[in-house]
Amino acid sequence: MQISNSQQVDIFSDDQCQLHYAEMCNALYERELASLSQQKISNISLLQRKIAGLRHHVKRAAYSLLQHQSPLQVDVHNASWQAKQAAKCMANNYVAQKTQQWFSSNIQIGCSIAVHVKQLGSEHIELDSIDKIELSSNRVHTNKFGWFNIDGEFAEDSHRQADVLNLRLLKPTKAILTAACCGHKWDHKGKGQQRALSLRELLLSLSINWKTFR
Repeated sequence: MQISNSQQVDIFSDDQCQLHYAEMCNALYERELASLSQQKISNISLLQRKIAGLRHHVKRAAYSLLQHQSPLQVDVHNASWQAKQAAKCMANNYVAQKTQQWFSSNIQIGCSIAVHVKQLGSEHIELDSIDKIELSSNRVHTNKFGWFNIDGEFAEDSHRQADVLNLRLLKPTKAILTAACCGHKWDHKGKGQQRALSLRELLLSLSINWKTFR
């Protein structure tokens, strides 16, 4: 079932909303535990902290999905955002000058940003966040992917993930952020299978201001 913006109300005001909330919590737990089981975490203390924090983050994400004001619909069965997918990846319309102009005046620590990720045979747009800014060298550092010049170009010698061919920081637009939030993916045939967002990405999507794209 999908919930539109106009249907979002206090989740504790009726049984249906409470049911949606519980269903989304279950979906998020299932997805995140499956992800944790695939991660190579040798530090037991780190794994314990991740598991201990799940309850808080899952409840926060589920509640916020039902309450958040955005142009997207919520799929309560999968605890995800839904919107129509474009036939082609709009990130390929990237213009370096426009990207630089936007980030020159809009960057701030902690803001959610979008990164174009190209892999062998597929591409998608992924949410990340800025955790460092170097004004002197016109660079920003993102939490997952690393350093980028503010014109969007990747600024490190190699990618942190072996399966990544190319990365590019994108000027945010409604289309770009919609694709990132919904997990839209493309391959050589066109539209690919939707990518499930991690809990971290989902929480980043909930911090987006859809009027200013910050």
